[in-house]
Amino acid sequence: MTILDELDKRILNSLQSDATLSNQALAARVHASPPTCLRRVNRLVEEGIIVKQVAILNPEFIGMGLTAIVEISLDHQGSEKLIEFERLANKESAVQQCYRVSPGPDFILIIMVADMAAYHTLAHRLFATQSNVRNVRCFFSVLCSKFETKTEII
Repeated sequence: MTILDELDKRILNSLQSDATLSNQALAARVHASPPTCLRRVNRLVEEGIIVKQVAILNPEFIGMGLTAIVEISLDHQGSEKLIEFERLANKESAVQQCYRVSPGPDFILIIMVADMAAYHTLAHRLFATQSNVRNVRCFFSVLCSKFETKTEII
C-alpha cells in the first residue's frame, strides 16, 4: 500500500478539482517544482492511485435528461451468475455506475438516458429478457442537488 505524503495529497486534491491544469500550473498550486510535480503525478498514475482523468459533461446539454437509480435482485446469486449480469450491465453505455451491494438487492445501477422511451428500451433489453432477474425497482431523479466526484484526501 502506498503511503501518501502531504505533497501527494495536495496534488490529488488539486487534480480532482481541475485535471486540465498544466504541469506548471499544478506545480505552482501545490508549491512544488515542475519536475518534482511531474514525477509525483507519473508515480500516482503508475501505482494506480490516479485511475483516469476525464471531462464531466452536463447531461442536459448532451440529451441525457433522465437519470434512473435501479435496484436489481437476481434469482440465483452464485458467483458466475453475478459476474454474468455485471458483464451485461457494464456493456451498456447508459449504465454509468454498477455496484454489487449487500444486504438488499444484488445490484444498484445508475443509468442515464434521453427519456422514458429510451429507458423502456434499455429496461427491456437489460432486465425483462434476462431469466435470472427476479426483481427490478427503479427510482427516477427529479432533481440532482449535488454531483461530486472529488474525495478530499486528508
